[in-house]
Amino acid sequence: MLYYFLFPYASEIGIFNLFKYLTFRTGGAILTALVISFLLGQPIIDWLKSKQGKGQPIREDGPQSHLITKKGTPTMGGSLILLALTMSTLLWADLSNVYTWIVLIVTLGFGAIGARDDYLKLTKQNPKGLAGKHKILAQFFISSIATYFIMDLSKENLADAVAVPIFKDYLIHLGKFFYVFSICVIIGASNSVNLTDGLDGLAIVPVMIAMSCFCLISYLVGNAVFSNYLQLHHVPHVGELAVFGGGLIGAGLGFLWFNAPPAKIFMGDTGSLATGGALGTISVITKHELVLAIIGGLFVIEAISVIAQVGYYKLTKRRIFLMAPIHHHFEKKGWAEPTIVVRFWIIASILALIGLSTLKLR
Repeated sequence: MLYYFLFPYASEIGIFNLFKYLTFRTGGAILTALVISFLLGQPIIDWLKSKQGKGQPIREDGPQSHLITKKGTPTMGGSLILLALTMSTLLWADLSNVYTWIVLIVTLGFGAIGARDDYLKLTKQNPKGLAGKHKILAQFFISSIATYFIMDLSKENLADAVAVPIFKDYLIHLGKFFYVFSICVIIGASNSVNLTDGLDGLAIVPVMIAMSCFCLISYLVGNAVFSNYLQLHHVPHVGELAVFGGGLIGAGLGFLWFNAPPAKIFMGDTGSLATGGALGTISVITKHELVLAIIGGLFVIEAISVIAQVGYYKLTKRRIFLMAPIHHHFEKKGWAEPTIVVRFWIIASILALIGLSTLKLR
């Protein structure tokens, strides 16, 4: 909005020329979302607490300490993230950029699915919430529409293609199967973040780390000079997604202020499904879906731990882990919650660095 109203006057008022720079507007989005989160965080927490009563239902089959330490904590904290993210994006992004709208709508759509899930958990006081098939169906609907527009906007040689890290000149053309691939990436990213969100601060920091990487990737891929130098596939106009990513980073930092142990509020599915969906959608747009699997490797590990646990139990009636997702396994082994969280943050940082290194390797 600021770009739309102020940049046209750059020739008359020199300082407005700053609005043409993505780096300036990304920084503005980070600070704006952070300030909004700080200002609205406590009022939103107080309001949610007054409405939710007993707070988020705690799994009885989970770590027993959670029944004491996390009881009564309100959920749906993702609403704070989405509010700060949306306001900062609308304020600082170029609203004529279609990619920005695609990612924002997917994020809000997945957030609405998560909010419905959280609402059912609260009203029924049951941690199961929305039926899995209904959740996936709604995610499929949003992801398929997003994929259609992404393919329609992409250059012809990239529309149905998957870029392979390191082998930068190599593209795998999937044809119509790209729809399936893209939808799986978006839904998979969303639900992987959702599975990771089980301890105070555990999910939001890796989300910010991954989004920081994709801010950089969006900027580089959208710039013809940088993409040519790094031999990346140039996707015009995607640099604007760095502004959206900055908004999510700022909103995440503000949310972490209240979610740091001991958490005053939980992200809930409202936040985890939305932020994961945002990461997945940006990876599809920038043609870095496979790099997301590396940068967001922590989310992949968490998802695989659940799949492996469920599959192995159905086959053998035995468990691989003491409890899945894997962060609960370490809780059962006696690791303190802050120890698990910080070590998982370190793992997420290492994987992000490995993922970024693929931008230069070939």
